[in-house]
Amino acid sequence: MEARAWVEVDLLALRANWNLLRARAKGEVIPVLKADAYGHGALPLARFLGSLGAKRLAVATVGEGRALRKGGVEGEVLLLGSLHPLEAEEALRWNLVPSLSTLEAARALAERARALGLTPRAHLKVDTGMRRVGFPWEEAREALQAVAALGVRVEGVYSHLATAGEDAAFVEVQRARFQKVREALGEGYFYHLENSYGLLLHGGENVRVGLALYGLVPGFGLKPILRLLARPTLVKRLRAGDRVGYGGEYLAQGGEWLATLPVGYADGLPRGAVRFVRGPGGELLPAAGRISMDQTTVLLPEPLPLEAVFEVLSPDFGPTGLLAWAEARGTIPYEVAVHLSRRLPRVYRHGEEVREVLD
Repeated sequence: MEARAWVEVDLLALRANWNLLRARAKGEVIPVLKADAYGHGALPLARFLGSLGAKRLAVATVGEGRALRKGGVEGEVLLLGSLHPLEAEEALRWNLVPSLSTLEAARALAERARALGLTPRAHLKVDTGMRRVGFPWEEAREALQAVAALGVRVEGVYSHLATAGEDAAFVEVQRARFQKVREALGEGYFYHLENSYGLLLHGGENVRVGLALYGLVPGFGLKPILRLLARPTLVKRLRAGDRVGYGGEYLAQGGEWLATLPVGYADGLPRGAVRFVRGPGGELLPAAGRISMDQTTVLLPEPLPLEAVFEVLSPDFGPTGLLAWAEARGTIPYEVAVHLSRRLPRVYRHGEEVREVLD
């Protein structure tokens, strides 16, 4: 493990989140592992969640699905979004289940499957109000018939909530539309609609979860599972008038202790949002000066050894958590999480045991 800085993922907290979500859902819970599990590390989490009983996983791209297959993941892997016709053959070769939003993609999937001697499987995506991808919900039956006529075996049908957690009235509009789709198509398909907020606020049957799985929703008993740790590379005392960092924005009064941590915006720390770091004893330490590409400076009440471990990003909803960083930037915690650099090793803990390090 690299001594300077690393990301730690708490598998016990992940298991607790998983159990909470499974207890709320009436059907199957599908972990969403796109964007490298939102920065948490898709392959280790896929293996762990499989051991907890996850029947299928969801990713966004063929490349993400391929990486899981190469890592030994054998369960069903669903490709969310909309399959591009040029991706059909690779999706088939890696035994991925694509989402279809166009007849062009369905036709390409069927043609490549015939050439490879395979049976093409897919989920049908219907648009109930998000307006990104999917067949219009009013035309779901015609779309299903056209796809099936091409020889594609449609196993699931789904849509996506646009305003869960924001506009409950429109959630109900989408749920009503999806119910009409279900009535038009009949049973025999795996239907899924709710996302994290949809499940937590409105309930649901089969659900896809990302934000809640990683514990990034406050107020429901979920816990963030990720933290960023670093050891200082330099600790020194400032003199009166010393200026710290680019632009010299911090002006020392004299006598302050300063620690330089080897993480910066290249590691995913948002400039202007990281205002505090937690010291080895859990104390809040203010950042001093601007965050650099590879370094962040913080004020100390007293000198600390270079072996000391600082919690740059905390697994909580406090001032050093992902939610605080996101709110300071006017964005969502997902965006901050996916920007955590891959140059930070990921360490997976199960209690006190380090389970895996992913370089």
